[in-house]
Amino acid sequence: MTALTVFRTAVELGSFAAASRQLGLSPAAVSKNISELEAHLSPRLITRTTRRMSLTEPGALYFERVVRILDDLKDADGALQATQSQPTGVLRVSAPMTVTLVGLSEVIPKFLEQHPDLSLDLSLDDRRVNLVEEGFDMALRGSDNLEDSSLIARKLTTLDHVLCAAPDYLGRHGAPKAPRDLTGHNCIQFSLSEHATKWTFRNGKQTETVPINSRYKVTSSLAVRDALRAGFGVSLIPRMYVADDLASGRLVTVLSDWSANETPLYAVYPSRRYVVPKVRAFLDFLIEELEP
Repeated sequence: MTALTVFRTAVELGSFAAASRQLGLSPAAVSKNISELEAHLSPRLITRTTRRMSLTEPGALYFERVVRILDDLKDADGALQATQSQPTGVLRVSAPMTVTLVGLSEVIPKFLEQHPDLSLDLSLDDRRVNLVEEGFDMALRGSDNLEDSSLIARKLTTLDHVLCAAPDYLGRHGAPKAPRDLTGHNCIQFSLSEHATKWTFRNGKQTETVPINSRYKVTSSLAVRDALRAGFGVSLIPRMYVADDLASGRLVTVLSDWSANETPLYAVYPSRRYVVPKVRAFLDFLIEELEP
């Protein structure tokens, strides 16, 4: 079983070294498992050079069957785990930092109190992780385009954006009357956004897209919010991040007649026939907390 798992992992990741890191085995152990598998089967499964590895023709046929067998075993394990009423074990989740700090971190202790046999390992990181390679059970992703079809995606909510600034900034620079006027303003960019270099606005049937190339680009939405509060400029930011500032008047909306970008927020997890209880429990919790 171990040798089959090592063989599959090495093929999927494209190298023995990557398989070693993924499985927590030494490079020698990875090589030994595959060598023993080849010795048992007779034909060579993998051809290796100093730069790359590739499957032989028998290796490709064997790999296809091994994947099916291991997936069936995983499904069998999942079917058994699905009968458990109480989620257990360690749940590893990757999530964007700001949406978690603003919308979830205060209520996560409630989730853990509901499931005392479950531990949560929450990684706050705005980069897009590889769930399978890095060993995550689930990730939260804000994106217009989920390109990885091997994952199951459940839409949780939509982050609508608002264009806003501090009254002090608008008093000094004036308020834009139309989207095109933004080219003359200090626009603060969240550089990890899919819309970082262009902001699109709609008013009825009218659409305007404005190219953005500002003096201040930053990889944190909280830093964007701080710059807005300081009166540095104007920015497009999810409404939930500045809701309190808008309510207090610390920030005000700009171009209120125009709607702006929206970003769907998804929970994504590896495709399985059975969703294990710990993943199902956290997914249900997220739906309850975030769905409109």
